[in-house]
Formats: sequence, structure tokens, C-alpha cells
Amino acid sequence: MGDNWVLVQIAEPDFQSVKTESIVGKPLYILCSRPITLEEPFTRLFMIDPNQTYSPAQPKPKPRMSTRNRLLFFFTAWLIVLMPFLFWWNTWFGRQLSDKQLTEYLQDARKPRHIQHALVQIGERLTRRDSAVTRWYPDVVRLASYPIEEVRNTDAWVMGQAATTKDSSSAGFHEALLRMLNDPSLIVRGNAALSLVRFGDASGRPQIVALLQPAKVTAPQAGKITDSSTLGTAIHQGGIIAKLESGGQTTEIRSPISGRLRELAVRSGQTVTASDEIATLEPGTEQVWEALRALYLIGQAEDIPSIRPYERESTEVPDHVRKQAVTTEQAIRERFK
Repeated sequence: MGDNWVLVQIAEPDFQSVKTESIVGKPLYILCSRPITLEEPFTRLFMIDPNQTYSPAQPKPKPRMSTRNRLLFFFTAWLIVLMPFLFWWNTWFGRQLSDKQLTEYLQDARKPRHIQHALVQIGERLTRRDSAVTRWYPDVVRLASYPIEEVRNTDAWVMGQAATTKDSSSAGFHEALLRMLNDPSLIVRGNAALSLVRFGDASGRPQIVALLQPAKVTAPQAGKITDSSTLGTAIHQGGIIAKLESGGQTTEIRSPISGRLRELAVRSGQTVTASDEIATLEPGTEQVWEALRALYLIGQAEDIPSIRPYERESTEVPDHVRKQAVTTEQAIRERFK
């Protein structure tokens, strides 16, 4: 081969650049996958010219994202963050409304949440003793018979906030609340009764006591249960308890209150008739606490059996509820000594 050529070993085809000294004393670049010695058996022979300069292999440059793709990526990420924020902002009842917006929202029959938003804003202004809200009093009275339960429920609460204002009686709030004691919704009746207590009226005491009782849910019509919730599940007002199939259509059976599913009387595939019991729900903590506070003021001796279950020490009864139940019973006994 001559003095200008040397034989070197390449152990594997996956090469890397390694600088070493040739046997003729000149610098060489030998491509190999590990250090080698001339004593090793040659498995593959290459001829390398020591007079030629060999540069180590350069890594291939990583492909860069184009400007268009980078902009598209950042825009998509921005939308992912922005859209939930906009949804929250538009549905948050704490967002302040101008007088013009408030008037428009009260009339927006297409979006009941707009009506609720406006009512909450009126309630907050009432707590701040803002006399300007009187212009919307006729709307508040009108909404007491609105067809959507959530709106009526919010409306009953708002009228209670106005109880201590000097012009609340002349606005017709007291009379509207009395009519709401016959509302088809348990929770609307209860909120109307609680608001009447602020007017010094105990007419809604039976409805308040009912807030302490488990709520029974019945089938609205005959059909077959196709799905149901799980026993012990916490359910918000309006949450789905079961689904009922009848005549090819599915009806969702929803909870009338926020609470916990204590009993489930049906199973999937079971056939039921109209008014059959579907489930029993225990009332939620906030509902019980508000009822106990009202009965502290207007409760009667016959209400004590409904109060006592909340006096027990149990993980299911929060401490502040238990203390309120004890205090409420003591107040009732003091009134009827």
C-alpha cells in the first residue's frame, strides 16, 4: 500500500469522529464508534490518506419552525387562555352593569342568566342603600311569576334584600312574596319564606321547616329508567338524578334542591309509573343553615323534631350547623316557657 496509507479498523457502521495519531506520526481523523488499537483483529479495512485533512462530521442543523407556524402556535395558545376567561367574565354575576345594561338585561327573555345577573346587581345595590334602584322595582315584582325557576328563585332573594328599605312595602314586594309561597318549586317557596321573615312575617314558616326535610323526587310520567346517579352523590339544584325513556323520548329527572342522594328507589332498566318515587335527597348545608337561622326568630315548639337531627355530632353535620340547631331549639323553648 505504500508509506502514505495506513489500515485502520472500523468496528461498527454507526460512526463518530475521533482524532488520533497515525502509526506514521501524522494526525489522522479516523471514523469509528469506539477507541481502537492496532492489536485488535481487523473486521473492516479502510485506506486513509494521512496527507489529507479530515474534518469531524458536523451535526445536521435542527429544522426551525417557520414564522407563520410560530405565530399560529402563539395565537392558538392565546385563544386557549382567552376563551375560558371570556366565558367566565360574561357569566359572572359579580361583573358590574351600567344602568343601561341593567335595564336591557332585565328585559332579555332570550338569556335568563342576563335577567339573573341584573337581579343580583339590584340586590347588591340594595345592600349599599342605593336609592336609584327603585326605578327597577316594577321589573322585580313582574319577575316573581317568570316561567323559569332560577329567575324566580333569585327574584325572591332580591326582594328580601329590600325588606329594610322604607319604600319596599309600597313597591309590592311583600305581596309578591306571599304569592310565591305557592310556587311549584320547593326552593322558590323556601326562599320566599326566608325573605318574608325579613319583613317580620312568619307566614312562610311551614315552607321553612320543609327546607330541613329530605326532598322526595317522583317520576313525572310512566316509562323505563335508562340511567341513574350513584347513591351518596352530591347533586346541585337542577342536577340529573335519572333519565326516563317514554315513547321514544328521554326525560331528564332533575334534583329540586342542592344536596346529597340519600336513597335511590330505582335501577337502570326498571319500569315506573307516574308519581313513583325515584329518589330521596338530603338538603345541602347552606339551605339547612338558612332555615335554622329563620326558625331561631319564628320557630314554634312543633318545629323542634325537624331541628334535632342537625344537633347530633356527626361528620355529615358541619359544626356551625350543629351549633345553630342547638341555639335555635334553645330560642324556641325560651319563647314558649
